[in-house]
Amino acid sequence: MFSKIYSSATIGIDAYIVEVETHSEKQIPNFLIVGLPDSAIKESRERVTAAIKNSGFQFPLKKITVNLAPADIKKEGSAFDLPIAIGILNSAEMLNTDFLETTVMLGELSLDGTLRKIKGALSITVEAKEKGFKQIILPKESAKEASIVEGIDVYGLENLSEVIEFLNGKKFEKIETDKNDIFAYINKYSLDFSDVRGQENVKRALEIAAAGSHNIIMIGPPGSGKTMLAQRLPSILPPLTFDEALETTKIHSVAGLLSSDKALITERPFRSPHHTVSDAALIGGGGFPRPGEVSFAHHGVLFLDEFPEFKKNVLEVMRQPMEDSRVTISRSKMSIEFPANFMLVAAMNPCPCGFFTDPSKECTCSTIQIQKYMSKVSGPLLDRIDIHIEVPAVKYQELSSTQKGELSETIQKRVIEAREIQQKRFANFRNIHSNADMGSKDVREFCKLDTAGQELLKMAMTKLGLSARAYDRILKVSRTIADLDNSEKILPQYVSEAIQYRSLDRELWNH
Repeated sequence: MFSKIYSSATIGIDAYIVEVETHSEKQIPNFLIVGLPDSAIKESRERVTAAIKNSGFQFPLKKITVNLAPADIKKEGSAFDLPIAIGILNSAEMLNTDFLETTVMLGELSLDGTLRKIKGALSITVEAKEKGFKQIILPKESAKEASIVEGIDVYGLENLSEVIEFLNGKKFEKIETDKNDIFAYINKYSLDFSDVRGQENVKRALEIAAAGSHNIIMIGPPGSGKTMLAQRLPSILPPLTFDEALETTKIHSVAGLLSSDKALITERPFRSPHHTVSDAALIGGGGFPRPGEVSFAHHGVLFLDEFPEFKKNVLEVMRQPMEDSRVTISRSKMSIEFPANFMLVAAMNPCPCGFFTDPSKECTCSTIQIQKYMSKVSGPLLDRIDIHIEVPAVKYQELSSTQKGELSETIQKRVIEAREIQQKRFANFRNIHSNADMGSKDVREFCKLDTAGQELLKMAMTKLGLSARAYDRILKVSRTIADLDNSEKILPQYVSEAIQYRSLDRELWNH
């Protein structure tokens, strides 16, 4: 007897339909799985056999061949356990159902028949809906994220017995999620800028970074609040749109990072990998490519603390994702693309001991040590960081002050208004969404200076010894400062402020 069950698998963050074909015949009992299965799928023979028996059904003593089509794409994971089990039972005529043609099913089986959580449920449900399937059967733990997709019935079941009962006509309640309930939690952050004492100039720089989506590096002695400030940056970014939330959730779902009680990621991600991270973990990769930290930070913030302590090759592989907002991982038989549109926030000490720029403590590092330390961050990488800001040690008077700082909500309103101006400006540009995305041609068009501004920038370039790479960055940041002030023209004071955010070029990297 022949049976066909529809399932699905993921490539990158997208899914494709897999046909689980089962053929059984009266020969010497044997159980074979073909169609480029990985080790986890090959081991499903033991899980499926035990699950069927422990669910109260007789495992057919026949020669069973299971084919996972298309057979030329390598399959991985344990989510095919359920469709394989149902295919075996259906081919042995143990089921009486008309649902199989319109149903996609996935799930890992325990030996007792319980269904375990799977990865990529959201992407799979989106693909099932687009291919015209009416319903999808998933483990209960994975059903919450799948239920956000409209136009397809989602059933979260607990074990193999329930799946068989459902297919034989028993009614089960659909898993549904109200989008309004989800978006009630959009942008609800526990951390707030009002918690930070002092550092008003750094808060201003982070506001500008958020308004123009600029990458930023903070340089200062240990304990000056760099990490504290970075952690609060997502709270002033514009709220996630539904499309952004869906795309971000897909990435976390495919990697298995989404909790079972969450239908959608409603806060902008904040990722802070340790400096011992490998290049594959940061960018993505592996034999069967998986997303890395830059993709987990998609539509959010990637915070790299102790920036020079990261291996140089790890930092260098970030250059292409920072430029293209995506990561392409090529293998001999496939090429996979992961989105990686993130804001980079880096933090570092100005020297190995940390006190080179601290007026109250003496630096014990030699000039050669400082140069060697700073040279760990390459020029091409710095070229992609628009704002350099010094974070001085906080004075006692500011720490002991009872006066609360400005709320994140207040800062966020200004950021949103500035972003709206940019959206109108770049409405006809497909790949430009904020000032940071502008190329040299766009900078010349949208960042025109008056005579006073040009003279000021010329003086900064020559007198302060700023590098050539600082030129476009100053203009982009000037444009964002003007947007925050709701000014069409870039006035000299905006240029002057933007120049301050590149002065560390001269003080540190040209030391």
